[in-house]
Amino acid sequence: METAQELDPRAMLRGAGLRVTEPRVAVVTALAHAPHSGADVVFSSVSETLPTTSRQAIYNVLNDITQAGIARRIEPAGQPGLYELRVGDNHHHIVCRHCGAISDVDCVTGHAPCLTPSTTNGFDLSEAEVTFWGLCATCKTATPPHPPIVPASPQGESRD
Repeated sequence: METAQELDPRAMLRGAGLRVTEPRVAVVTALAHAPHSGADVVFSSVSETLPTTSRQAIYNVLNDITQAGIARRIEPAGQPGLYELRVGDNHHHIVCRHCGAISDVDCVTGHAPCLTPSTTNGFDLSEAEVTFWGLCATCKTATPPHPPIVPASPQGESRD
């Protein structure tokens, strides 16, 4: 994928058949600088350069660029929908359970859909969405270790 400096939002929008508007350019630019952002983060970023843009306009643009294949919406459990510009490569994500940081992970086993289910139930598979959970490097060093979980004994017997 292109870096944020190499990104040409106007060309991306034209290439997807979308009209080039300042809010669309600003949203694509915001996502290039802050992948895995929710609508509120994108709105805050766009508001710095386009202060009259409404939240609804941001939601509309995010929907438009997602439908056009410019952006991808991901929904890690317990988080709002997040958007990124990395599309079409069936990559996955690692999410920190403590701070919510997200990183991309390339396809787990080669080519899409990257996993083979025990049955397809007649579906023609094209993609797999995998989310790995853990602690990021920062939280791992900053978070005190959790006490070990002691499983309950059989039949509720006391371990004393």
